[in-house]
This record gives sequence, C-alpha cells and structure tokens, in this order.
Amino acid sequence: MPGKRSNGEGTLRKRSNGLWECTMMVGYKDDGTRRYKSFYGKSQKEAKDKADAYKQEVAAGLYIDPNLTFQAWAQKWYEGYKDSVSPTTYESYGYTLKTLVKGFGPRKLGSIKALDVENFLKGLRADGKSDSYLAKCRGMLYQIMHKAEANDLIRKNPVRFAEKMKAQRPVQRKEAFTQDEVQKLMEDLPQDRTGHTIRLMLATGMRTQEVLALEPQHIEPDGSCIHIRQAVNMVKGRPYIGPPKSVASVRDVPVPPNVRPCAVFLREQAGKFVWESPIAGQPVNPSHFRDKYRNALFKVPGVRMLTPHSCRHTYVSQLQALGVDMETIQSMVGHADMEMTQHYLHVQEEVRQAAAEKFSKTFKISRSR
Repeated sequence: MPGKRSNGEGTLRKRSNGLWECTMMVGYKDDGTRRYKSFYGKSQKEAKDKADAYKQEVAAGLYIDPNLTFQAWAQKWYEGYKDSVSPTTYESYGYTLKTLVKGFGPRKLGSIKALDVENFLKGLRADGKSDSYLAKCRGMLYQIMHKAEANDLIRKNPVRFAEKMKAQRPVQRKEAFTQDEVQKLMEDLPQDRTGHTIRLMLATGMRTQEVLALEPQHIEPDGSCIHIRQAVNMVKGRPYIGPPKSVASVRDVPVPPNVRPCAVFLREQAGKFVWESPIAGQPVNPSHFRDKYRNALFKVPGVRMLTPHSCRHTYVSQLQALGVDMETIQSMVGHADMEMTQHYLHVQEEVRQAAAEKFSKTFKISRSR
C-alpha cells in the first residue's frame, strides 16, 4: 500500500522490482489535468531525497527540463524576437534558423556541447557555405543558447566555449570608384532621375534602400539637406517602407552645393516617392532601380560596373582622401556601431557642412548637356 505523505510531498510505494517510487504533482498539462513526476531509489530515503532535490532546484530556478528539444526552444526564441527587428531582418533570420534546426532540431537542448557546435560549423564549411554565413549561424546559435542560459534551461552556453572558425580567405576590401571615375560620372551621367540619383548617392553616401524610400518632404526645398527617416525593405519579394537599417541611420545628410540641383530635381518630379513603382503610391522594387543604374553606367566610358552600394564606399573613401576625419564621415553615413556613434555626437554642423563643401569643389557637374 502506498505510503501517503503530507501535502506537497507526494506518495511513496515499493514497486514489484524492489525499487521505491516517490510520486508528486509538478503542475498541470495543457488540457488542465495534473502532471506527475516520479523519483526512484533503492530505499525510501533515496527516492525521497531525489524528490526533495528536485523541489529545491525548482525553487532556486535551477531545474532543467531534460526533454526540451533545440527545435522547440529555438522556435520560441524566434517568435519572441519578432518585435525586436524589422520584418526584413526577421524573415532573413528565419532562413538561418532552418539551417540550425536541420543541424540540432531533435537534440535535447541540454545535450548540445561545444564540440557539437564546432562539428556543425565544420559541416557547413564542407558544404561550401561562406565564412559570413558561418558567422551568421554561429551568432544566431549563440543568441538562442544565451537566452536559454538566462532562463535556466541549460547550465551554460556551449557556443561560448566552441572554437571559432578561422576565415579561409582574407576579407576583401570594399570596391569603390576612383576619383577619376567619380568625376566622369558627375559630368557624363544623364540629366534625368537616374543620373541625378547616382550623383546624389556618390555625394551623400546614402544606401540604395534609403534613396528609394525618399519622399519629397525628406528633401529640403533648396536641396541643401536630406532627412533619412525610412528605407525600402523586401519581405517575401515585395518592397515595403520600414525603418532604416539602425537607429544611427536616422540622420540628416548635408548635400554638397553643386549637387543640390540634383536633389531639387528629384524633389520636384517626385510623386509619393522619388522612385515610385507602376502602382501609384508604392515604393519601387530595388531590382528595377539596379537595372536603371547599370544601364546608365554602361553608357559612361572609362567607368567600371560596380554595384550601387559601391557609391557608399566611394563616398567614404573620397572624403577620407580629401582629409575629412573619420568621426565626421561616420556621423554622415549613419554608422551602425552605437558605441562609436557616441563619439560622433560632438561633431559640429559647421564641420559637416565643410565636408560637403570639399566634395562640391572637387567634383564638377557639366551644365552644357
């Protein structure tokens, strides 16, 4: 006959195999019925001690569910992360999460060790995945396990103790147009929306997504300043207006005096947006702009076919060459590193305007076309 104990202590009974079993209620199931847990020992004391140890761990927040799988916890982490990032970033995280679930999905969360993480990353590299993709997977895996550790679901984060994968190839320097190429583009691009947009990107360092999200009110009437407040993001193949890449990306960019007519032109010919899709009031798909960009560059002899984002790299490199200090440049391009951004706060508007003036004096725009 089971030995009944006081409330909360469970019941004790000796099983047919000779072991003692201490059974206690540990909560409720999803359907509202009680959930019980059993502890076994060769003696009543051993079974009772195991039950008491469990209760103490629960009270101290140290109990770890041995049946919780990586997939179950990772999905819960992913759903909880939704409000912390833009829809575009959240969607891209979903693709990375699929890779992690494929590698660790059915594994018990607490069973994953540092060696498992290292072998997983080595497997990705063997499959031909890039160094940047490996870093993205490791970073997300770290965050998932860090959250689990913070919630006492695992003893320690195994990613913290896993050896980092060394890059197979040195990081390539970002490509940028030369000073001669910039001069040719400023002079020879057509005097139309595409040409003026490229000039403005070269002269302000705006990201493509920021340019395509510009509305007339974001450009000062005299073209002297552009206010970055939003960006075009792609979600499931469709463009939508969302926040810029980071908090630091919300900024006011001074426009060099000789490029201000380009900004005014774009402001005056804009509809809802400077670049609008065939559907009125909707932002254009970035792929459409990239086609226009390539066609325009193709018609300028002596200029390499670099990507639109190379205009941003060009802006930084050319201002460096002109002697503008990095703090000023980084404040103008909206650097994502918030720690560094704190150092940019003392940059005075006069210094920023002087940087724009230097660009204006260096690169001329022909008015004879």
